[in-house]
Amino acid sequence: MNIIAAILTVTGLGIIFGIGLAAASKKFCVVSDPRLEKIYARLPGANCGACGMPGCMGFAEGLIQGTCTVDKCAVSQEESRKEIASILGKEAKAKLKKLAVLLCHGGCKRVKNKMFYSGIKDCIAANAVLGGPKACAYGCIGYGNCVAVCPFGAITMGEDCLPQVDEKKCTACGKCVAICPKKLFILTPATSIVTVACSSHDTGKDTKAACPVGCIACKICEKTCKFDAIHVTNNLSVIDYAKCTSCGACVKVCPAKTIRMRQLPPKKKS
Repeated sequence: MNIIAAILTVTGLGIIFGIGLAAASKKFCVVSDPRLEKIYARLPGANCGACGMPGCMGFAEGLIQGTCTVDKCAVSQEESRKEIASILGKEAKAKLKKLAVLLCHGGCKRVKNKMFYSGIKDCIAANAVLGGPKACAYGCIGYGNCVAVCPFGAITMGEDCLPQVDEKKCTACGKCVAICPKKLFILTPATSIVTVACSSHDTGKDTKAACPVGCIACKICEKTCKFDAIHVTNNLSVIDYAKCTSCGACVKVCPAKTIRMRQLPPKKKS
């Protein structure tokens, strides 16, 4: 009899708990927005975090909640952005493609060292020791933190100990911009092919003593430009990309070869 009573008691409790759980799940259930999976399916799935959200699913939720916008995803293709905007009932704006560009051309083959550094091969750690081992306090340290942080494998280290950006892989996510202790990376329009490959604000004499390809603030580029697109500010030539036409005139006259022009990829045949 005791066994039967125990079985009946357990069975009864199970039924009561089951009814309670069913009622609770019905009352407190979270209704999933049908748009969520559709949006997530059109995201790249890189989970790079460049958008500021916790992965692609977090980004999809943010789009539905209105806490972020489609253009914040640097990785998505134009067609995917249009489809996501359509799901959200919004109009997709064309996004200007950008690329990460390094503002340094010194490297281990051109820039002298001011000291011997035997610490951790990490740019941030080395920079904490008197600004790093390089004679130029503004130049690339060359330990590749940018390479390690790039989620798309778009950056590699060259033989000159300088980061090289693969334009086909670069999504302008901004990871390299954030990690560099010298702030040597900027995001520029992909159509702008002229770069001042220097970040030194030292006088021309001091810059030249540390790096043969650094900006000496001679202002020849400023005087040559017909579009008022480049000016020397605080001993450094700075390009206004809103005005620059990539004519290359400043590249030709730069005596230190600091201003450089990259080659645009060949146009696809129609």
